Order: sequence, then C-alpha cells, then structure tokens
Amino acid sequence: MTVKEKMTAPIASVGADVEQPLQNFKTNQSIADLPGKGNLQATNNAENTAKSANKKNPDNLETVSMMELYDTAYPPKLPIIDGLLYNGTYLFVGSPKIGKSFFMAQIGYHISKGLPLWGFSVRQGTVLYLALEDDYARLQKRLSQMFGMEGSENFYFATKSKSLNDGLERQLVTFVTEHKDARLIIIDTLQKVREVGGDKFSYASDYEIVTKLKAFSDKYGICFLVVHHTRKMESSDSFDMISGTNGLLGAADGAFVMQKEKRTDNKAVLEVAGRDQQDQKLWLNFNRERCVWELTKTETELWKEPEDPVLEKIKELVTETTPEWAGTATELVEVLQVEMQPNALSRKLNVSLERLILEYGIQYKAERGHDGRKIRLTFVGKQA
Repeated sequence: MTVKEKMTAPIASVGADVEQPLQNFKTNQSIADLPGKGNLQATNNAENTAKSANKKNPDNLETVSMMELYDTAYPPKLPIIDGLLYNGTYLFVGSPKIGKSFFMAQIGYHISKGLPLWGFSVRQGTVLYLALEDDYARLQKRLSQMFGMEGSENFYFATKSKSLNDGLERQLVTFVTEHKDARLIIIDTLQKVREVGGDKFSYASDYEIVTKLKAFSDKYGICFLVVHHTRKMESSDSFDMISGTNGLLGAADGAFVMQKEKRTDNKAVLEVAGRDQQDQKLWLNFNRERCVWELTKTETELWKEPEDPVLEKIKELVTETTPEWAGTATELVEVLQVEMQPNALSRKLNVSLERLILEYGIQYKAERGHDGRKIRLTFVGKQA
C-alpha cells in the first residue's frame, strides 16, 4: 500500500464579524513554510478574564469556557513528518544495538533536506542531533555509509552537552535562537542528559524530566525525539517495555517503540502512539548495504475525516485561480449559501483552521480593516 503523504502568538476571541487576528502568514507561503508553534495554553479571552479575577484574588483558578474555546482560533499544529511526527516531545525506544542511531540519522537527514520519508511528506528545517554516545569519527563513517557524499547544511551534531539540570536548556535556547527554522532536536540518549544521583528512577523524576523537555518544545515550536531503552521484561503491550516508570510516557506527547524478534534480523516492527497522530504499526527492513531503514508495509491505512460540506464550499470559493476572498461572516454565509448563523460559521472556521490549511491549502484569519471586521480566506497551496 502507499502511505500518504501545526508562532505562538495569542489569538483573540471571535464571534460573528468580530476581530480575530491570526499570525500574519505571507500569502505566498507554502504550508511547509508556515510556523509550527501552535500549542497555546490559553486564549486572550481567558487571559483577560483571569487577569481581571486575579486583581481580586491571585489564587483564583484560570478557566476557559466551552464557548471561549469555540470562539478562539488556535494556530495550526503542522506535522513535521505528515501523519508520523509533530511538534512536541517523543520517546524513541528500543533495545541496545537495534539500529536506533541509524534511524535517528535517517530521520534527521530527511527533515534537514525536506525529503519525503517512506512516502510521508516532510517539512524541511534545521535539525540538531545530540549524539552523546558517539564521537565525530564514528558519525562521519555512519553518515557516509548512509548518504554518500550528499551532505546537508541544515543538519548539526554535538557529541557533548550539559545535563538538563546543569545548563542544557541554555545551550538549546542559543541554538534555536541562531537557527530560526529549527524543527527537530534529537537527544541520544535520555540517560546522558539526566542529572546524576537523586531519586532518578521514581515516577515523579521521570515525569519531571520529560515535562521539562515538553515545556521547551511547546515554547519554541520544535520537536524533541528522545532515544531511550526498553526493559528486559517482556510485555504484551510494547509501550509497557519502556525502561523506567510510566512517568516517561505519561508526560510525553508520544512514543515510538522499535522491536526485533532476533537481534541479527534485518526486520523490525515500529509501533507509534501519540496525542496528535493515530496509533500505527510499521514493518521495517534494514538495508545493510545502504544502512537505512525501509518501509515494507503498514498495518492499516490512516483514517481520514469525511468530507465537510462547508469546507467543500470554501474549497470551491477559494482556489488557485481565485486565491482570496474577504468579507464579513454574514457575507460569507450568503456566499456559501449555508444554513448557519454567522457566529456559528465563525466558530466552525476556528475549529477547522488546521484542517483548512493541511487538506485544502487555505489560510483563514479574521482582521480589522478600515471598513470593519472581516474574514479573510487565502489560497496558499497544499504541501506535496
């Protein structure tokens, strides 16, 4: 089968014909160029409500109502590898010497070059690989075996770093500041950046270390792929084999578990689970001549949402030949000829913002102009 191929700025609340400033994407931007920092924790409405309440009592709980959620357009969380990897913090788990480092180099190379991986489309960006169990000579040999002399200017390596409690965050802030298009940071391995000593095998400690990484990935809109090991004890659930406590997986956005029946076998099964993608099982084969992992089959086709009549009408309205429409929510209801109240249509667009970009290549935002508040729909094109 063929496998087909989301900047954190606060977004104001919007109802019918109400201003809803979304980040200023260029209209000639492709989806691959759109920023992926889309994991806001609160809306302007919620912040304003909470600030007002906190003037009276700083201990008040900050809450957001269901209608405030619907009235807010959150930035789209675009995939780094379509259907497989998103911004956030992911564990990549396997037994020692199973081929994890080859896989990390492969995925990093593809993202740095913008090359599709097994038919999954890729958003190009800078990659940092903390190969903390390697040296540069070994990396040179491995990379040349895999990719020949076809290098990448956007793929960076480090074989030493500080620990998370002793300066690693400052080092990473410097890197992502200098490389605005940073997409992926690989940490190989988790144990190398953990603090020495302490109650390091407790649930609280495991949860805390991944939470620190997740806070960084959410803030800077990047992906952490953290290499870790499986435990020796077998389990019917592959994810129960992650070494350590459930705190690691509980705090992470997802996990990849790679397993072989025999260490000497070229075949492996990669199981994927996460918050932003469907659970998957991929069968891989290691090409020993090229030292890369190849996809042989997948367990199931990825589920696709059914067609939405309103989005289909928007697709007909905004096309490559008619790349932009602007007007009020009331006017849009009339143009689309849909039986919806203007405020309901605005809310539907908020909820569907991500799908509009990913599936239809249409950017939606609402803005204030000289003649009032308008919705703007712009065709930016889908990323192949």
